[in-house]
Amino acid sequence: MQKFYIASIFIFCSFFISNAQNDPAAKKVIDAFGSKVKASKGITASFSLKSFNSKGKANGTKALSLSMRGEKYLLKQGKTEIICDGKSVYNFDGAKTITKSAVEENSQTLSPQKLLAGSYDKDFSYKLTNSKGNFNVIEMVPLDKRKNFQKVTLFFNKKTSVLSKASILDKSNNITELGVSNINLNAKLADILFVFNRSNYPKDVEILD
Repeated sequence: MQKFYIASIFIFCSFFISNAQNDPAAKKVIDAFGSKVKASKGITASFSLKSFNSKGKANGTKALSLSMRGEKYLLKQGKTEIICDGKSVYNFDGAKTITKSAVEENSQTLSPQKLLAGSYDKDFSYKLTNSKGNFNVIEMVPLDKRKNFQKVTLFFNKKTSVLSKASILDKSNNITELGVSNINLNAKLADILFVFNRSNYPKDVEILD
């Protein structure tokens, strides 16, 4: 799988948008979902992650799960997982290594925490590209060209205002598609879920700061 952070694009877009250069119709759609997320005290969701190379060849499908509360989250895919306690991010590769970094060091990636930070009016230009059928489709382009992706396309269910799918185009023209399912915006999550515990991992795992 391409960098595990890609999974985080998907779910929650609580963008507090005020940039006049952006599309008011897109703002309305994003705000409708953002208000649900902002009011939530705990969120869980499941995803299917599909990746395609620049020639359109499929690289398989993976299942992921996310638990999130405020700035904290736990993201899992098989034995691989990422824990964020709000200050530090612990990325376990599922085998021998855990990489620890400060939240600020992940500035070029997309994460659940950043999607909830409410600052994307400064980071993206966006517009509503299609409102036919069952979805409102919004295209988002990063203003900072140093980001490691070119474009994000979000699909919001018209009836529920919930994000149903996301598509990420990276700098190499690879595409990652994320299908969102089983979202619970009223999940009760214990504090310990977001606490890194070294004893939960194999003894020979190396921690890299």
